[in-house]
Amino acid sequence: MDFNFTDDQLAIKALAKDFVKEEIVPHARKYDEEEQFPEEMMKKLRECGLFNFAIPEQYGGPGIDKISHALIVEELARGCAGVTTSVEANSLSSYPILVGGDEELKFKYLNRLTTDGLYASFALTEPQAGSDVNGLSTTVKRVGQEYILNGEKCFITNASHANFFVVLAKQSDGVGSNPFIALVVDRDLEGVVIGKKEKKMGIRASDTSSVIFNDVRVPIRNRIGAEGKGFHIFMKALSHARPMVGAQSLGIARGAYEEALSYAKERKQFGKPIANFQSIQFMLADMVMNIEAARLLVHKAVYLLQEGRPSITNASFAKCFAADTAVKVATDAVQIFGGYGYIREYGVEKYYRDAKIMQIYEGTNQIQRVVIAKEILA
Repeated sequence: MDFNFTDDQLAIKALAKDFVKEEIVPHARKYDEEEQFPEEMMKKLRECGLFNFAIPEQYGGPGIDKISHALIVEELARGCAGVTTSVEANSLSSYPILVGGDEELKFKYLNRLTTDGLYASFALTEPQAGSDVNGLSTTVKRVGQEYILNGEKCFITNASHANFFVVLAKQSDGVGSNPFIALVVDRDLEGVVIGKKEKKMGIRASDTSSVIFNDVRVPIRNRIGAEGKGFHIFMKALSHARPMVGAQSLGIARGAYEEALSYAKERKQFGKPIANFQSIQFMLADMVMNIEAARLLVHKAVYLLQEGRPSITNASFAKCFAADTAVKVATDAVQIFGGYGYIREYGVEKYYRDAKIMQIYEGTNQIQRVVIAKEILA
């Protein structure tokens, strides 16, 4: 692995950084306070080519490499993790189709996201089944050339705006250890109902709602891969997605660290900047050291993806360590700010609130440790 970025990678990183400075940072607080989906921001991101990063050129996507993808996500999350979550929902929804779908399915649905400028949602979590995927209660039953889909998914990003949902369900008459089916479910099918919008602690600029499927008739041609392969497809998709959660965590951590560093140089106590005190210096040193370590783990995981060697273990390393780092760095940033860190006027309280979800979604950090332990004990 070469630690030097290419000219193209540096250029796209600079593009994202400039966009964040000019378009996201000035409005991030407004979107957060109003818990408003950033529709205008999404349009501008599309116009700049900062969208649908996972989709290849033949389906209308930018066709960028995985390192570039991670660099963009880090920059966007530095500005607003809620906006980044909304953007990355399309990438997450693309992965099952890309890793398991046939060409007809890829062309039809991925072009909706790119050419048509629409949104999609990844629908896995349920009210009674999050980490325990085997406990899913959403079911499908094959009837002729259709599947009848029933169940409820919760905490679904972009659900209120999605044109289609990528859903994992269990065959109602399925037997054995692989009863799962992955489906693309169009929003306008009869029986698809969008539930209430959740009010969240952080990433408030993103839309999060439940989705209910009541006897939804899904054509067999909308199945992703073969029957019984749904679980494998979704897990493989997550091995692509989790390093990008790591990249998002990096952006949050870096933003919190930069705010704390600047404040520590300016804030004076006992007649000198608090950055002169060793206790603060050690906090800042630990912040930047762990951010760099997290970045190396993230970049190794995405490098392996780029090389066509996706690693479940390295994806979990990246997601878990970077998310833990984001929470620790944001917590220490608030501490360095003291009472001001608890006030909304200063940005570190938002980083603090946004960081926590990184340890939860796309597989809790406890589940990442389960995955890692399973691999090393195999």
